[in-house]
Amino acid sequence: MKTSFWRNSLGLEPEDDWKREWAAGILSYFASVYIVMVNAAILHDAGMPLRAGMVATLLTAITGCLLMAFGGKTPIIVVPGMGINAFFTYTLVHSMKLDWREALAVVVVTGILFAVVAFTSLYRILSDAIPPNLQHAITVGIGLFLTFIGLQKSGIVIAHRTTFVAIGHFSDPEVITSCVTLLLALVLFVRGTRGGLLISMAVGTGLAYLLGAGHVPEKLESGHVFTGYGDVFIGMGWTNVVSLVFWIAVFLLLLIVVFENIGLIASQTLLANRPERFKSSLRALSLANIAAGLFGSSPVVAAAESNAGIAAGGRSGLTSLVTGLLFAATFLFIPLLTYVPDSAIAPILIVIGGLMVQSVREMDFNDMTEVFPSFLVMVMIPFTYSIVDGMAFGFITYPIVKLAMKRGKEVPAALYVIAGLFLANFILHALL
Repeated sequence: MKTSFWRNSLGLEPEDDWKREWAAGILSYFASVYIVMVNAAILHDAGMPLRAGMVATLLTAITGCLLMAFGGKTPIIVVPGMGINAFFTYTLVHSMKLDWREALAVVVVTGILFAVVAFTSLYRILSDAIPPNLQHAITVGIGLFLTFIGLQKSGIVIAHRTTFVAIGHFSDPEVITSCVTLLLALVLFVRGTRGGLLISMAVGTGLAYLLGAGHVPEKLESGHVFTGYGDVFIGMGWTNVVSLVFWIAVFLLLLIVVFENIGLIASQTLLANRPERFKSSLRALSLANIAAGLFGSSPVVAAAESNAGIAAGGRSGLTSLVTGLLFAATFLFIPLLTYVPDSAIAPILIVIGGLMVQSVREMDFNDMTEVFPSFLVMVMIPFTYSIVDGMAFGFITYPIVKLAMKRGKEVPAALYVIAGLFLANFILHALL
């Protein structure tokens, strides 16, 4: 009776093997646990306390994996998304001048709207409104943006008065550490080593302290791991909820979250041979995004690392349940994670950025009315240091070049509205 209950709750089919599901869950954990430190470091750049950022990341990942296990009943791992966390910190906070608490309010509202989209047919309408080339261009642009951030954090690229950027100083222990860690991460990744990014981060941390590039945290937070987290949990700021900037932020974040997750979930449910669970997985993920804002994290995605567990035989929610339980055990190591330096984290951002750039292979380069707007999205995101402004250049250009070629009917009506909103945002900033 108990076995039947768990099989139904987690979506286990008669042919699914419990041991294989457990092994897949463990593999998925080691493939994705690096996100705890990397995401916390990016949230810290937004002004959030580092340890609180780790707690928020873990609670979000645990909740997301449990929702996917019992709601989606698929082996999809749910963690804060790389790229989206960069949007949270470097666009919402740094560019749009929202406080990180206000940015968390944006995440909660976005999660609620995502749930409305996921529980209705709106997800199809919204997905069809944006041409595939622009969708892939956003992913590529964010990948280049993450790479640029990683190069800055590592010291491999530094500011220059004349050329804006220049190569760093290779005599600097931090740069040496970053370069060695990057090479190790690349070697382990191309060889398909399980937990390669985690291993390279650990080796990079040890090397940093060996070379004197690591720094012991000046103010070690004493007490329980949750000390200081009370200011982050349900710590949303609603001061600017009636402002235009707040709702522009919600709209843009919703676009990114919906586009990225629809594609990821569709491919992963297909890979796991469970395409009929697409809707349930999308709905579970939308609820996880509401939880992310409440816990104090940037939005979540169906992690690309889920593919590692699926390839190892994960087919049901038991895989994500095991991964969630292991994330819970990670609370024991939070004090140690505060010692990981930027020189060990930055190379991981570079590698992940490189993986995101692979979306360029899905783009159609035969039509210049498709190519040039997509090109502007890809290059303007890193060059303006803003995901919003980079998207705006491409989304405004797309209908213009289509109309110039008398092909305006190819542009979805919703895209004209989106382009108008981006243009209005530029005009508003010019007038203020």
